[in-house]
Amino acid sequence: MAGRVEHFFGIEKAGSTIRREVLAGLTTFVTMSYIIAVNPAILKAAGIPEGPSMVATVMTAVVGTIVMGLYANRPFAIAPYMGENAFVAYTVVKVLGYRWQTALAAVFLAGVIFSALTIARVRQWMIEALPPGLSCSFGVGIGLFLTFIGLNESGLVTLGVAGAPVRLGDLSSPSVQIAILSFVLIALLILRRVPGAILLGILLSAAVAFLTGVAQAPASWVSIPPSPAPIMFQIDLRGAFSVGFFGVLLSIFVMALVDTMGSLIGVSERAGFLDADGKLPQIERPMLADAIATMFAGLAGTTTAGAYIESAAGIQVGGRTGLTALVVAILFAGSLFFVPIVAAIPSASYGPALIIVGAMMMAPVVRIDFSDYSELIPAFTVIALMSFTYNIGVGITAGLVLYPLCKLAAGRAREVRAGLWLLCGLSILFYVFYPYQK
Repeated sequence: MAGRVEHFFGIEKAGSTIRREVLAGLTTFVTMSYIIAVNPAILKAAGIPEGPSMVATVMTAVVGTIVMGLYANRPFAIAPYMGENAFVAYTVVKVLGYRWQTALAAVFLAGVIFSALTIARVRQWMIEALPPGLSCSFGVGIGLFLTFIGLNESGLVTLGVAGAPVRLGDLSSPSVQIAILSFVLIALLILRRVPGAILLGILLSAAVAFLTGVAQAPASWVSIPPSPAPIMFQIDLRGAFSVGFFGVLLSIFVMALVDTMGSLIGVSERAGFLDADGKLPQIERPMLADAIATMFAGLAGTTTAGAYIESAAGIQVGGRTGLTALVVAILFAGSLFFVPIVAAIPSASYGPALIIVGAMMMAPVVRIDFSDYSELIPAFTVIALMSFTYNIGVGITAGLVLYPLCKLAAGRAREVRAGLWLLCGLSILFYVFYPYQK
């Protein structure tokens, strides 16, 4: 049995082992399992009931990640994106007044378009047009974005006062002290080259949090998942095709396009999957996986899905094949019945893991040409805006607009491929039609 698994996934060829792949899957799942509780909580603002929304979130993660593992053979986990869920709940539904059924129709249509573009190799063509320096900035920006999420989740950085946007958290808080403990534990275990250092640090700090009463231990081990029937197959296609909804549809499409593109390139960079030109071989496979996941998400009752940047945590542990993704999918499926345990792991325990992973993703910054301002300015914009707007899509689209314009201003427009001009145009439309929240 083990031999068949190794042969199917090419584990030995990838320089990994079954044990390492399983451990990587566990690590990725733990670092991204917060989505099980957080996504429904955000979509509740749109009127989507939490119980069915939780099931839709898990089902989307399971389906997308299985396709990623078995078809694409990549160690990337798929789940509904943060950012798009808030955009749908707070902007599309609460501010603009559209029904959640109409918003989910836009998610489904984005998945359909992604699938068609992937099969026609248009998405690959666009990604192959990305220059190496800009591609590197995606990974670095995602690293800082992960770091900021981790600092926030752990309480080490909080909302500021007296005009400052952020400030240092309360170091006397027991929860923050657990976060510091988690960070130190993970760092020490990594320095000592302990296998599964990230996962072990998370679990040890969570155990301390439970024993000291900082976090509440799960009251029960097993729960019966609610029915997803109230939100499944409820999309409003007629409303999505209305003229007034075009800006929303375009925004969801472009955000999903650049998020999946940036995440794939970013985590692939960390895994060492990119070739000498900064391209991901057979990229159409993971792209089709996220397209299928997005289609399924709209039908199941949740928002745009794609490769999760937290996959970098499992990659850091050593995950290199689709077996890592398959383990994540199995754990997500099991979580439907063990939500109390998954939800009990405090953010103070897993937040520091994201900080550590973010630091590890900074390495590609040395491949950005700091002496060439036509390369530096777009790359820096991507990195800065990803973190400071708390939105991967905004950072990437800004870079996609600036890169061709900087090359044009420098009299070097010939260096810009046609696919990048198309991405530039889509990114400009994104900002023109983006339904800004007043």
